[in-house]
Amino acid sequence: MTKALYAHVIVPLPLDGAFTYVVPPALQEDVRPGCRVIVPFGAKHFYTGLVQDVTPIAPAPGVALKEIALVLDGGKPIVRNPQVRFWQWIASYYLCSVGDVFKAALPSGLKLESETRIELYGEPEPEDIAECTPRQTEIMAYLREKGSSPLKTLEATFGGAAVRTHIDALVEKGLLASSEKLVERYRCIRKAYVRPTLPRGDKAAIDAAFAAVKRSPRQESALVALLALSEFNREGTPLVEVPLDVLSERSGASRAHLKALSEKGFCEIYNKEISRFSYSGPSGGAMPQLSPAQSGALDQIHRGFIEKDVTLLHGVTSSGKTEIYIHLIDYVLRQGRQTLFLVPEIALTTQLTYRLQRVFGDKVVIYHSKFSDSERVELWRRLLSTSDPLVVIGARSAVFLPFASLGLVIVDEEHESSYKQADPAPRYNGRDAAIMLASLHGAKTLLGSATPTVETYHKALNGKFGLVSLSERFDGVAMPSVEIVDMRSERRRKAVSGYFSHRLLDVSIDALSRKKQAIFFLNRRGYAPMARCKMCAFTPKCNFCDVALTYHKRTNRLQCHYCGAEYPVPQVCPECHEPSMEIVGYGTERLEDEISERFAKHRVLRMDLDTTRNKEGHGKIIDEFSRHKADILVGTQMVTKGLDFGGVEVVGILNADSMLNIPDFRAAERAFNMIEQVAGRAGRRDGVGRVVVQTHNPENPVLALAAAHDYDGFYRREIAEREAFAFPPFTRIINIFVKHRDARTVAECADNLARSLRQIFGSRVLGPQEPSVARVQSLYIRKIMLKVEATASMAKVKELLRERYVALASSPLMRGLTVYYDVDPV
Repeated sequence: MTKALYAHVIVPLPLDGAFTYVVPPALQEDVRPGCRVIVPFGAKHFYTGLVQDVTPIAPAPGVALKEIALVLDGGKPIVRNPQVRFWQWIASYYLCSVGDVFKAALPSGLKLESETRIELYGEPEPEDIAECTPRQTEIMAYLREKGSSPLKTLEATFGGAAVRTHIDALVEKGLLASSEKLVERYRCIRKAYVRPTLPRGDKAAIDAAFAAVKRSPRQESALVALLALSEFNREGTPLVEVPLDVLSERSGASRAHLKALSEKGFCEIYNKEISRFSYSGPSGGAMPQLSPAQSGALDQIHRGFIEKDVTLLHGVTSSGKTEIYIHLIDYVLRQGRQTLFLVPEIALTTQLTYRLQRVFGDKVVIYHSKFSDSERVELWRRLLSTSDPLVVIGARSAVFLPFASLGLVIVDEEHESSYKQADPAPRYNGRDAAIMLASLHGAKTLLGSATPTVETYHKALNGKFGLVSLSERFDGVAMPSVEIVDMRSERRRKAVSGYFSHRLLDVSIDALSRKKQAIFFLNRRGYAPMARCKMCAFTPKCNFCDVALTYHKRTNRLQCHYCGAEYPVPQVCPECHEPSMEIVGYGTERLEDEISERFAKHRVLRMDLDTTRNKEGHGKIIDEFSRHKADILVGTQMVTKGLDFGGVEVVGILNADSMLNIPDFRAAERAFNMIEQVAGRAGRRDGVGRVVVQTHNPENPVLALAAAHDYDGFYRREIAEREAFAFPPFTRIINIFVKHRDARTVAECADNLARSLRQIFGSRVLGPQEPSVARVQSLYIRKIMLKVEATASMAKVKELLRERYVALASSPLMRGLTVYYDVDPV
């Protein structure tokens, strides 16, 4: 008799722990830790689960268990052991479920889910149709035409979830049938190839073949081309694979002609799975030459890795950190190990990939969220099937890939807030997750930045991390000069045109006249921040979020940048009913228009979320600006992050105040980093870069420190303030967010939760309070801040948080409430 086995399965749902399933006897040989299985969950749904472990130990008696329905991939694991431990660490540290991590980690193409499909159940009788409502009749007519349809498609076609009421009624009448179907999202690419089947070296057989096709010029042409392309006559060498489309183009033969050749036995047509990723450019280029300062830094990093697993490379902008990274990658690849190279923005992968592929060729691969499901699945499977030395360049989600022999993790621009996932869970920091990932693999981590976070620099100065400094730009290039322009004074002197001070215009005109380039930075996309009534000051707001709508000229619509809802621009004010609506302020779209008018002889590019939505958007803009096909680049913070443009002499920061006037303890740090980073795009090759910072508050000490490129001075000022007011790195912060559709309910529940937490944590609990945006997607929000000592046991803190929530969760008031945690917010 077969011994019973049970599997603990992780499902991609926000639920704690794994779920126990019975392993059917027929599947016991295939079910193993790390493999994909299809499991029933709930009344009728099926999900792709991941087997965490298999055990012969039965659960408590009396527990009704479901069986695993199907094993995928023949039971071959699709994750590696360190990955599951990594997921569990993320779930524990960031206070979410391992199901949340599983859903985020695995590409969608590997997560089959059941899809509810609706179809007609036979042909309805006329009297049945007569009893239906008009909407039900429309649904049946639609299904008669389509045959069957996913429920989600019907909802989208006939007006949202309310359509389910009509479908349920039709199912009860026996007019419709509902079924569950597993949907596979991944599709491999298969390509047709042709190979000759004639015996090589047999002249008589070849002559006979040509005699057989003599009456068909196209078949004869195809046979000649096939023998040439496949190198058939080069005996002693393997045949070259010939793509069918290439053969057809070369010979002028159609697929029918080639099929006829195949039926005569002269060739074989076959399909082959091919990779979506191929590199055909130059490779094996020379390693970059290092300056004495870079060589010294590289030696220090190698020595530091002997004692510490994490090292910070603090190098000023354009100091040549990438060249040092390349030498470290080469060292790791020669050891036969793999490298993960994290960047904060997808935009950075374009230039970086080009530079690395020139040296390492097809060993360089890319992974980020703009790839399709199928592309991500293919790369996942490639890494799963090999331990060959590779370099993976990616944004934060690349930490979830199945590395086999990870030797080095590089986190470039480690200070960037883009490494932090905001929504949905897991709300992890890619930098900190990468450090843990490296630790689980026995790999080293290098953090690189010209403006490291205060926490990272504090750890480096106190010996937790190694510290290596590069204080000069490569090849002796001078740091850019930074000029602070007081816009109050400029306006009094009438030295302002539109959004530009005359000083910024003068230096820009001078640089452009000498064939140099300019970057203008404004951290607000869209045409203008808002529309406003000139008579009563009414400002249109989103119906679902407590934010003013942004005007986008391209679509001539008002858009909410929180939920994406769009609205028409009102012709008259909804409040005072006067035709007095106006567009107020500047966004990158409006800035682009004004610059195009002022610098009519120069081409302008814009780089923001609106212009880089598709996968190729970033690369196209960067490539055109790098090749000087445009003279001016306008952009949001995307233009500040590590991009290398040799022709840029002038950088204009249009509104520094928007970065400084934010009620957040990190506001000064973000502003300093942003100014220093965007300034670093200027003067990277020759000459002196010029940076103009426009502000209405020139006395702010952060601006003076940024103008002097004085990171150490900024750090000393900032760390003193953090210590005085008990902020990180001297404390750890967990923000607790409470959301509900009813404002009164969310306020009461947040008060109850805060009161309960104060019984344990006392004055460490702050709030609840309304965040700056107190309603998003129709959900009202309250925030509770928990600030605990850096030496406190975070595991114990999180255990207590869970206990408090569970104790309150049984209250009827908590129904419909969402509570989540943001650990180490940025």
